[in-house]
Amino acid sequence: MTSVVEVRVLVVERTFPATPEKLFAAWTRPDILVRWWGPEGMTIPEHSIDLREGGKWHTTMRNADGGEVFVSGVYKTIDRPKTLAFTWAWRQPDGSRGEETVVTVTFQAVKGGTRLKLDQRSFAEVSNRDNHGMGWNSSLNCLEKLF
Repeated sequence: MTSVVEVRVLVVERTFPATPEKLFAAWTRPDILVRWWGPEGMTIPEHSIDLREGGKWHTTMRNADGGEVFVSGVYKTIDRPKTLAFTWAWRQPDGSRGEETVVTVTFQAVKGGTRLKLDQRSFAEVSNRDNHGMGWNSSLNCLEKLF
């Protein structure tokens, strides 16, 4: 389910048939993350994760035609297995970082699994929020296939 809390905020919620620990690991262990990260049809040829508050991460996503996009950020909160928060910005053609948002993912144990809630804010443009909504929903489709 995707909802709009306010114009500049994206919220996506899903329930997965896995424990919070397993779901948290899927977001933080590189060997698992590369199996689902990115919208459907993308691969992850390069990535790095410095999993500590203040640690940097980056990912290269490659589409079926070989086109690549680059995204990176810094971990803000790591509260295993409840919360993961990090900044997010696309690398621009000139090498600079684009608009930076903060992604907060929470993992709540529920009957039959874990309720994942992704909150990304604050977008400068509604179209950016909507594009990220499509991307996250597609990525979470990939994550569902792991469980």
